[in-house]
Amino acid sequence: MSEAIFYDTLRQGLWVAFVISIPILTVALASGLVVGLFQALTSIQEMTLTFVPKLAAIIGVFWITMAFMTETLVSLFQDTLIPIIAGG
Repeated sequence: MSEAIFYDTLRQGLWVAFVISIPILTVALASGLVVGLFQALTSIQEMTLTFVPKLAAIIGVFWITMAFMTETLVSLFQDTLIPIIAGG
C-alpha cells in the first residue's frame, strides 16, 4: 500500500467520523446552552439539571440518526476499506 492510498483512506475515515459526530455534538451544544441559560435566569445551580437533559437529548438524537450513521459507515467500509483489505 502506498502512502497516498494510506493518507487518502485516513482522510476519508476522519471525514466520516466528523460527519457522523456533527448531529450529536450540535444537540449537546444546543441543549447545554439552553440549560445554562435556564440556570442563569433562575439561579438554580443543580448538577443533575445540566446532565440529565443533555444526556436525554443526545440519546434521542443518536436514536434518530442511527440509520444515517450506519449507512455512512457501511458505505465507507464497502467502498474503501474492504477493497483495500481484499487487495483490489
